Amino acid sequence: MSVQGENYSVEQIGSFEKLLQHEFNGIKGKRFIGKELGLTGCEVSLNRLPSGKGMPFVHAHRKNEELYIVLRGSGIFYADGKEFPVQEGSLIRVDPKGERALAAGDEDLYFICIQAEEGSLTQATFEDGFKVDARTSWMKS
Repeated sequence: MSVQGENYSVEQIGSFEKLLQHEFNGIKGKRFIGKELGLTGCEVSLNRLPSGKGMPFVHAHRKNEELYIVLRGSGIFYADGKEFPVQEGSLIRVDPKGERALAAGDEDLYFICIQAEEGSLTQATFEDGFKVDARTSWMKS
């Protein structure tokens, strides 16, 4: 299901278990969703690494920092020559120049990776967000 509104877009990709049906540059289980959603300030990938498998290379970036959000499973994260365990609930931020890779442990590892240009966030929720005069079906008057 794909829905495009004037100020929003919705993409229904289904179960994360189906991520292994997707491939990016020879990497099974990786799906970028930025173009599908029309993202303009960040890139997002949905990822599933099968148990015992890992990224096939270590990489860094020129401009983008990354935030890895582990949703399910456990594994090992490599950053700048060091390895440490990650599991559901782990959040890992890596500077653009930081070297990184990730491997799944005894079970499949599900994670989201968000990329944004380092230093590009000029305001946060409290400075940028504001209330509008709209009501939803679940809000009481």
